[in-house]
Amino acid sequence: MVIKPKVRGFICTNAHPVGCAASVQQQLDYVKQQGNLGDGPKNVLVLGCSTGYGLSSRIVSAFGYGAKTLGVCFEKAPTERKTGTAGWYNTAAFHQQANDAGLYAKTLNGDAFSNELKQQVIDELKANVGKVDLIVYSLASPRRTDPATGEVFKSTLKPVGAPYKTKNYDTDKDLVHEVELEAASEEEINNTIKVMGGEDWELWLSALNDADLLADGCKTAAYTYIGKELTWPIYGKATIGKAKEDLDRAASAINSAYANKQVKAYVTSLKAVVTQASSAIPVMPLYISLMYQVMKADGSHEGCIEQILGLFTKKLTVDSPETDDQARLRLDGVETNDETQAKIKSLWDQVTQENFHELSDYAGYHHDFLQLFGFDVPGVDYDQDVEIVVDWS
Repeated sequence: MVIKPKVRGFICTNAHPVGCAASVQQQLDYVKQQGNLGDGPKNVLVLGCSTGYGLSSRIVSAFGYGAKTLGVCFEKAPTERKTGTAGWYNTAAFHQQANDAGLYAKTLNGDAFSNELKQQVIDELKANVGKVDLIVYSLASPRRTDPATGEVFKSTLKPVGAPYKTKNYDTDKDLVHEVELEAASEEEINNTIKVMGGEDWELWLSALNDADLLADGCKTAAYTYIGKELTWPIYGKATIGKAKEDLDRAASAINSAYANKQVKAYVTSLKAVVTQASSAIPVMPLYISLMYQVMKADGSHEGCIEQILGLFTKKLTVDSPETDDQARLRLDGVETNDETQAKIKSLWDQVTQENFHELSDYAGYHHDFLQLFGFDVPGVDYDQDVEIVVDWS
């Protein structure tokens, strides 16, 4: 099948297996170029392992430190007539690379919020891995079924306290316009916390501890984005932000509950990048396009793999990593420092429909968006007929 991108709104409804494999290869090559990374984790569980920061974490764990990696994701397999999801193809490519390198790699595909999937992970760890010394929590989902009650909760992307009016960029219509978002209700706030907060992270730690699968000194990192003033109304101080605040509560609870094992739980803030999740959030396509313009000009731009390599080498593998006043690990300083933010704010104030493509790096944003799905990857022939049914092995 010859595959061309089918973009609708903030998603691409298909994916390119060869492009996804090439994208995984790019990240793997970057890690290998760093040479010996020293001591690091050996048995790693990545919850949300198939795209974005979770995928990069798995690549760094395996190819930077030689770790066994067990991944959890929720992806759709290809059929003879329809491509699989990008995460499916990313995972297949990772498995192939790990197998070729003689590294243990297993991925369980299903609902990470469910008790059934947690039990599958426990069974696999007991059979083939052993106790874990690093747990990466990088799940992103618009809904969650409570495993105790069966109730389904849905998250919302709304400001808190008052409506918010701001600039936005509609990627479908190539249009800079003003958007007004109504304030979230208390129920919507609470439901978003239920989906995106720290409860499930705690449940994972509890299940693993009950199964005696937490190594002494185990570290666990839950990934988040905090941002700065331009994005706070829809991100940091909005419904998503309330959920992320609950991660701080959960980190503290985990550290207290498993102090006897010297478990260290960290909320970890990473810089904004183009992901399937961020593409769906109002304001973020405009903000990231302007941010790319500033950071690429400054030479400070970093993608997922650069951020995660820094997280591992500077934070997760050192005894007493530097944290902020909320005990979080921060890798987002390249973006949130005052100088960079001032430059982004200057462009934000100037940007209009007429000058958007001149002031922004939307071309870079769109390139990264397409690469999420295996398109626009250098060296890939997109006119070639490719096999779309790819299995994990």
